Amino acid sequence: MSADAAGQYADTTGRAVLETVRNYGVTAVFGIPGTHNLELYRPLADLGLRAVTNRHEQGSGYGADGWAQQTGLPGVVITTSGPGLQNAMSAIGTAFCESRPLLVISPGVALGAEFRDVGTLHETKDATAMVGAIAEWSRRVTSATDAVDAVHDAFALFRTGRPRPVHIEIPFDVLEAPANVPAAAREARPAPAPVRGHTSAVRDAVKLLMDAARPVIVAGGGATHAGRAITALAERLGAPVVTTLNGKATVDEHHPLSLGSNLRLEAARRVAEDADVLLVLGSKLGEAELWAPRLEARGAVIRVDISAAQLHKNLDASIGIVGDCTAVVENLLAALPDSPRAPRDVTADREAIAAETAAILPETVALAETIAAALPHDAIVAGDSSQIVYMALANVLRQSCPHSLLYTPTYATLGYGLPAAIGARIAQPAEGGRPVVAVVGDGALMFCVNELVTAVEQRLDLTVVCVDNGGYAEIKQNEVDRGIRPVGVDLVQPDWVALANAFGATGRRAASPDDIGSAITEAISAGGVQLVHIPQDGGAQHPSTASSTPRGES
Repeated sequence: MSADAAGQYADTTGRAVLETVRNYGVTAVFGIPGTHNLELYRPLADLGLRAVTNRHEQGSGYGADGWAQQTGLPGVVITTSGPGLQNAMSAIGTAFCESRPLLVISPGVALGAEFRDVGTLHETKDATAMVGAIAEWSRRVTSATDAVDAVHDAFALFRTGRPRPVHIEIPFDVLEAPANVPAAAREARPAPAPVRGHTSAVRDAVKLLMDAARPVIVAGGGATHAGRAITALAERLGAPVVTTLNGKATVDEHHPLSLGSNLRLEAARRVAEDADVLLVLGSKLGEAELWAPRLEARGAVIRVDISAAQLHKNLDASIGIVGDCTAVVENLLAALPDSPRAPRDVTADREAIAAETAAILPETVALAETIAAALPHDAIVAGDSSQIVYMALANVLRQSCPHSLLYTPTYATLGYGLPAAIGARIAQPAEGGRPVVAVVGDGALMFCVNELVTAVEQRLDLTVVCVDNGGYAEIKQNEVDRGIRPVGVDLVQPDWVALANAFGATGRRAASPDDIGSAITEAISAGGVQLVHIPQDGGAQHPSTASSTPRGES
């Protein structure tokens, strides 16, 4: 076996692992090179894998997530040992809660050196157990063959099960050793046929749907790949469709039967709860997606999910069908009468949803409508756990295809939006592709502002809209509601325009409400990395203009 100029074997375990990943169609990896993971970086260029160097491994995980949502492939993250892996833990936790496919690969202490506690660089008590506590699984391999098999097992999960994060730890000595894994063993394994649901359960579901007078469909994150079939089913039944945020735009939100991603609003939940047959596709109906303890369905409930464990979670199913949503819905369509029913008129329901949205935070909703109007119709929008997103933009922005709003409704993390937008943009074709815009609050952007330079370095066309309300506005209101004098929530702001320019981006400030739409439109048109700063009334001042009185004391 030949060695390269550095004296290391060219065909190491590291190469075998990344070659296997590449053979499944992955074209980019996210991470940061470190002392212990260099044998995972050595083969990247030769394998045609784009290396995206984030400025923090949390950004690597969220960038990989944004990339995965656009490609339908798992996001891949390479970390170094110890702190590098630990920095990615928030992203791993997010991927678990949001059911996102994420493959994290890290080095680990050499075989036989486990638990020695002798003070080696990046020594971690038990990295595999640490990640295993929050991932679907975490595996420490002992050979190149074992490592390649772990990659195949990861892709089997992503293709056939509930997609969640997995972690492969490769000991240093195994990582750098000759692989001795045949080329054929590194090839992608064929995807199995999708599970189509038990025949009797499908038959029973068809009977319920045929007899239903007021059927309603709820689509979650597990149904996004089934949009065409679900649209056809909704039209066949004349049934309204409401989605969770993770299921947003599974059915085009301009469709006359769509009630949007508004399951969190009482007006939309009421439509679902009043159904005589409720068909739930690919959702656990969690509290974070409902903004209510549970969905109180009064009619029969049909649930379809790839995981049997989901069929009675948070809402008991009258009929539970384990299977791939596309395959099961196609089976339902095949058994239903061909003639479509008259579509249900949902005009009044839409008006009630719009009124409820506007009443939550009227000024924020109005701002969201201005932002939405300025965006291209096919824009991919990445959001954070910021009021502008979850209180407003997610409701008023009507999108035509799934994974066009990148968001984390369950984990509700800060620092997600910008790196996810970077990943989504990297997934687009080198020339053209869909525009990508991150819309985040000032507090959220400070969690990941370092990733601006990642976007610049990657030469991306990416616009960041920063809505500055002076800190953590909702938490401030929470404190006031509990009788707590505001503390730790009024934050001094940087000069956002100057900061963007310092990173090599272009900063713009929308000085008045009338400037917001044009500033966003011009930023997107100009290309490159753009930041549009929107200061809201009452926002904290930049230090150079702030008064000497602390905001919390004024």
